[in-house]
Amino acid sequence: MNNKKIMVCLDGSKNSLRGLDKAISFAKQSDAIIIGVHSDTSFSAFSAVRAPILPEKKWKKESKALMNIAKKKVEKNSIEFERVVIGGHSSGIDLTTFANNPKNKIDQIVIGSRGMGFPKELFFGSTSNFVLHKAKAPVTIIK
Repeated sequence: MNNKKIMVCLDGSKNSLRGLDKAISFAKQSDAIIIGVHSDTSFSAFSAVRAPILPEKKWKKESKALMNIAKKKVEKNSIEFERVVIGGHSSGIDLTTFANNPKNKIDQIVIGSRGMGFPKELFFGSTSNFVLHKAKAPVTIIK
């Protein structure tokens, strides 16, 4: 049987962890697998052309800590959890590229919105807004 795959976007903010809580709730209702995806944008020069999925041995300390917190939270609820860290240049592009790749078979995306406000959003953009408009799968934004 193919389980539904829920991708949750993790950046360590309180709203991304609230998004994880919502993904857990959705997964319980639909017997889904949760895939936690983090975009490590410190690899910008390395990933100018593509955003590779990093092997765990290349994860930075912060990425490992974030993924371990998420893993404990998900597995405490008896849900299967996969961890992905992308060495990318732009979180929005990295997350939608992963989600839109047919081989990943993402059925739903859950992302937290940090709500940086209009001035910051104007200059830096909004990752959740980008994912909402570019992803092929349904997107749930958590505030």
